[in-house]
Amino acid sequence: MALFQARGYDAVGVAELGAAIGVKAPSLYAAFGSKKGLFERALARYLEGEGAFVQATLDEAGPVAEVIPRLLRRAAEAYGAPGGLRGCLVLDGTRNCADPEVRALTAELRKLGRARLAGRIARDYPERAADLADFVIVALSGLSAAARDGMTLQALRRSAEIAAAGFRAQLSPGD
Repeated sequence: MALFQARGYDAVGVAELGAAIGVKAPSLYAAFGSKKGLFERALARYLEGEGAFVQATLDEAGPVAEVIPRLLRRAAEAYGAPGGLRGCLVLDGTRNCADPEVRALTAELRKLGRARLAGRIARDYPERAADLADFVIVALSGLSAAARDGMTLQALRRSAEIAAAGFRAQLSPGD
């Protein structure tokens, strides 16, 4: 998972993956079927671990005007944690990937995530849910890319706060 997240799917070879998990290529293929199969498992592990904060935050009680800023702050913390995995595997793991089947894996997860996000926003702002969800996705993608490019945690936090203010500014007055 760390190799895929750090460098992206295409930049990691099967021999390197095998070495990271302590097996030779034939054993990797026997266990996972393919590099793609291992990537699918890495995505599942990411969503159950480091990336679980997204759904957990969306499930929290409170108005969306509080939930989305909290999500953005948590993303900055998760994506920029010192010594942690930089960025988001779902958002960035297949950036520039040449394999359409592998790109489809993360595209489907992004589509599902956006639908969940829009659904959460729609509870409070049904007429604005699609546009606001797009804004949040752009902010999360930007935080992830900036973290991967080495932006400091402090700068990521500031950017998340600015994005949160932008989100709140789009809500109805008094909300």
